[in-house]
Amino acid sequence: MENQNKNLIIAAVLSALVLIGWTVFFPPEQTTNPEGGETVSDQAASATAPSIAPTPEALAQATQDANAVATATSDQLAQIPRIAIETPDLKGSISLLGGRFDDLSLEKYKETLDKNSPDVRLLAPVGGDDTNAAKPYYVVYGWLPAGGYSADKVPGPRTVWSAPDGAKLTPETPVTLTWDNGAGLVFHRTISVDKDYLFTIQQSVENTTDQEVRLAPYGIIARHGLPPSKSTYVLHEGAVRMSDGKLEEIKYKKFKDLEQSAGEGQAELISVADNGWTGFTDKYWMTTLAPKTGPFTSVVKYSGEQSDIYQTETRLPVMTVAAGATQSADTYLFAGAKEYEVIKHYQDDLGIVKFIDSIDWGWFYFLTKPIFWLLHWLHAAIGNMGWAIIALTCIIKLIVFPLARKSYISMAKMKELQPEMEALKERAGEDRQKLQQGMMELYKKNKVNPAAGCLPILLQIPIFFSLYKVIYVTIELYHAPWIGWIHDLSAPDPTSILNLFGLLPWGTPEPGNFLFILSLGILPILLGVSMWFQQKLNPAPADKSQAMIFAWMPWIFMFMLGSFASGLVLYWIANNTITFIQQYTIMSMHGKRPDIFGNIKSSFAKKSGGKAK
Repeated sequence: MENQNKNLIIAAVLSALVLIGWTVFFPPEQTTNPEGGETVSDQAASATAPSIAPTPEALAQATQDANAVATATSDQLAQIPRIAIETPDLKGSISLLGGRFDDLSLEKYKETLDKNSPDVRLLAPVGGDDTNAAKPYYVVYGWLPAGGYSADKVPGPRTVWSAPDGAKLTPETPVTLTWDNGAGLVFHRTISVDKDYLFTIQQSVENTTDQEVRLAPYGIIARHGLPPSKSTYVLHEGAVRMSDGKLEEIKYKKFKDLEQSAGEGQAELISVADNGWTGFTDKYWMTTLAPKTGPFTSVVKYSGEQSDIYQTETRLPVMTVAAGATQSADTYLFAGAKEYEVIKHYQDDLGIVKFIDSIDWGWFYFLTKPIFWLLHWLHAAIGNMGWAIIALTCIIKLIVFPLARKSYISMAKMKELQPEMEALKERAGEDRQKLQQGMMELYKKNKVNPAAGCLPILLQIPIFFSLYKVIYVTIELYHAPWIGWIHDLSAPDPTSILNLFGLLPWGTPEPGNFLFILSLGILPILLGVSMWFQQKLNPAPADKSQAMIFAWMPWIFMFMLGSFASGLVLYWIANNTITFIQQYTIMSMHGKRPDIFGNIKSSFAKKSGGKAK
């Protein structure tokens, strides 16, 4: 019916208005001052930071040193001793060249479902010759000189540290690195790690001279080139940082638009007064620096297209170390999987403010967060993510049922009016205005509101997108099985109609292949069937062209959603099935029990030109 088509358009328009309205009345927080003046955090940091700061030359030298190792050969790098990292979740090593974290794999996560698949590699060294190594991606710490102190007297990315013989970093055994500058300063770096993904780095300097010195500790995360993952508008990948409670996300392509900063190159600096963190985030993994206390300067930087190195930095204030005194600074380093419970623990128990927002919740965060929390709780209670998705669908349908019930009742009444509508259409002939007037009088007489079906659609659109976001970005669905052939709810259905679901001796087309869209699995086919059955309960459009479009919609959606994550398709099938049961029951209660199979027979009879038996 034409009104149904209008309802669908109205639903889409209203959904857009909801998004626009939310943005207008609840705009995203800005982390920088668009007028170029100081922000509140800038003023606070300026008031607390010492007046003597590292020179621009020292800052530039630290960046150059951090990346200079790129010119070293793998043989040269192999000569530098390493300290092994062994925890329940992590495996790798720390190079004593700069004390850099440049070799880290995640023990719990594999690249693929294949039993021989390698572990996910998070950090990788410069000059690595491992065929499975990613592009160089590492974390390095150091000190910046200030107040005229010489740059070669402080440790940086090129410094070779010393460590105890046989040292190994585990949750039970921290490691302390040492470097003596030969001029009265002894530097120590104590590294500890928990059972999950958090390192604690304490940088300290012991001044054995008879004069005070001024130094500033820093940390750098450097990434050479872009990660191999595909960029998508649904997901943020790039830099992410929290500055005094304000979240900022910077995609990799935006790095190239950073303005030139004096002595810094292409860089953007934010003064953080109290607390914050900064780093790089991928779809499921993240590397982040978080000073224990403020103030500090948060930096994002791009080296230029020639070297193509992306950086985030934390620079702590200059310390004045008196003669005979020792000063230290502590920083957290998160390097691992963005597991909800782990990140929430670091936020709630260690004080890493709003760390849970490192997960990309999106515009609908007010829906995605509670939906994920409920899905996470159901998964813990049931023990299977697929059944948890179905249980979540049932709960959502129960919550919106009071509104959906009105829609189903309206649909039932419109179904009852179908014979009168057909008669009205015959009397009106080609006079569309007369048909519209007759329809409105018929609706008014029978107290039917054709727009009543719009609200459930309006509610379902943001819920669908929110659940899609949850399933797409949260690691809890990564390689999560359901039943039978579904071994990964974050990936499309692996079966294919092109090989009769595994009966024929050839594989399925890979994503990107033009045949992939035709490679429908079992779940997408069930989705199309469930949508088709649900459609049979609704009154058919009076216009033949509209009726044909609506008749094709289930099969169009079947192909459109065929490449979506299995978890999302499973939700849609469950949603359609529950909707069908609810609507069928309500229509039966109102004396209009749908004859689904009779309609099917009639459809086939009309196509064949005969009569249904």
